[in-house]
Amino acid sequence: MHASQGRSAGLGLALASAFAFGGSGVAAKPLIEAGLDPLHVVWLRVAGAALVMLPVAWRHRALVRNRPVLLLGFGLLAVAGVQACYFAAISRIPVGVALLVEYLAPALVLGWVRFVQRRPVTRAAALGVVLAAGGLACVVEVWAGLSFDVIGLVLALGAACCQVGYFVLSDQGGGAEPPHPVGVIAYGLLIGALVLTAIARPWGMDWSVLGGDTVMDGAAVPAWLLLVWIVLLATVIAYVTGVISVRLLSPAVAGVVACLEAVIATVLAWFLLGEHLAAPQLIGGALVLAGALIAQSSTPRPPSGPVASGAGAAAPDVVADRADARR
Repeated sequence: MHASQGRSAGLGLALASAFAFGGSGVAAKPLIEAGLDPLHVVWLRVAGAALVMLPVAWRHRALVRNRPVLLLGFGLLAVAGVQACYFAAISRIPVGVALLVEYLAPALVLGWVRFVQRRPVTRAAALGVVLAAGGLACVVEVWAGLSFDVIGLVLALGAACCQVGYFVLSDQGGGAEPPHPVGVIAYGLLIGALVLTAIARPWGMDWSVLGGDTVMDGAAVPAWLLLVWIVLLATVIAYVTGVISVRLLSPAVAGVVACLEAVIATVLAWFLLGEHLAAPQLIGGALVLAGALIAQSSTPRPPSGPVASGAGAAAPDVVADRADARR
């Protein structure tokens, strides 16, 4: 493939990945409002995707022996932790707000680098943190005494912290030969599904909800269709297109495109769920994304990437680089 054609294809796949990931909360929220517990929705998403990715896990079975700590970290934090906190958050606050709060993760990573690892950060990185914090203040409307549910905001912040935790773990798990990121994703989903099975106890779930309809801004939508959306589009296809896009583009470019995820989620929630954000919140969201972009591009990298070179996406190379475990 010609270089320019490869870049064009990579850009298209990166946009597709951002769109797919951005729709996860929009598809999940009607299921939660129909009566499913947020943890049950997370379990359905992760377990369904894990089943689809089983052949990939088998192909990369050597990872279980070579990188068990990394796989556990990805499964517990990037899969189970991030998604459980995020889905619980959107049951209480708007999808766009929850995802924008999550985009504090790159700023939090810089805080870890500066104050825990005691490594210097650039002025640009500090500017990114300030922009992200100021933008978040606008998103949650601090001047109105936090107009959103505080528990929901804490849960969204918990999702960001889980991303940071995975970044820190990945940073300690580098090796001479980085593992294939698709294998890491597959085993992360399997481990996450096992953990969530113990926590969510899906045998007590109201399975009848999946046979009925849900409501998206007044329109009836079959629950099973939303489940297919979450499992195949917002998880499996989102990860795979993200992995391929990073191979065709650079991780830095793919990371920039990935920031559109929050914009896409906000727009989809606006049109499909009727969740409108005020002008100050939209401005704040732009500041959060700008700060996240600056922060992640200014985060000091270890000599070799913590997770991947062949494809989070270089995938968990990018999952780690961007501290973005995906929603």
